[in-house]
Amino acid sequence: MTGAQMVSACSIAGSDSGGGAGVQADLKTFTALEVFGLTVITAVTAQNTREVRGTWMLPPEAVRAQIETVADGFSIRAWKTGMLGCAQNVRAVAEALPEGATLVIDPVMVSTSGHRLLDEDAVADLAGLLIPRAAVVTPNLPEAEVLAGMRVATPDDMAEAGRRILDLGAGSVVVKGGHLTGEAAVDLFIDRDGTAEASGPRYPYSVHGSGCCFSAALAAYLARGMDARGAFAAAREFIDTAIGRAVGGLGPIRIVNPGGMIFRYR
Repeated sequence: MTGAQMVSACSIAGSDSGGGAGVQADLKTFTALEVFGLTVITAVTAQNTREVRGTWMLPPEAVRAQIETVADGFSIRAWKTGMLGCAQNVRAVAEALPEGATLVIDPVMVSTSGHRLLDEDAVADLAGLLIPRAAVVTPNLPEAEVLAGMRVATPDDMAEAGRRILDLGAGSVVVKGGHLTGEAAVDLFIDRDGTAEASGPRYPYSVHGSGCCFSAALAAYLARGMDARGAFAAAREFIDTAIGRAVGGLGPIRIVNPGGMIFRYR
């Protein structure tokens, strides 16, 4: 794909100093999928593959200005939100995001290491202001529980949680089943036409950045013209390959995988 043909997508998310998640992972994913990546930084974090040591939020006027500036300068086919952090920044995104934007929401609430990344008082604004504008929302099980107001412990629960999130106004929902047990990792796609399931092997290690890469891949495929169901299937295949080729986070990095750089714990 030439520069003249390359489509654009924008990640609105936090910066991960370790490079495995946040806007860094999103940019690597966009590049791997031949989409020109733009960014809006919502927060700066001090983190590595194992822990988040500090978080500093950018002011909402800075978030708003970044969105308005890139929207004025580029034809952006899809937008993706990750870590928004606080209610003020959720509202800034809602105010500045262009009308009719194709939006993927990764409702980042807590890091893999347990560090809270979205203030509790911001959840209502996320549900009320942004989710109704989303083409796809991609919660993991703990996030689905918060958004749907129910316990999610089985695939049937995942489907019901997805339907409840649809009722908030989303176009479609992907409930990610990585937190369930079993040999296969199952994700469910839910829209008003029904559900679709994708499953893959469950690898014997934890990974850092897979949720960011998956939602960024979804946004990239939407930017390239796929519908939501097709983008879900393609993004799921992409992330399965990325996790299967994940690199060790404690030693020298010698492999660049299709998802950019997913780190595995050991």
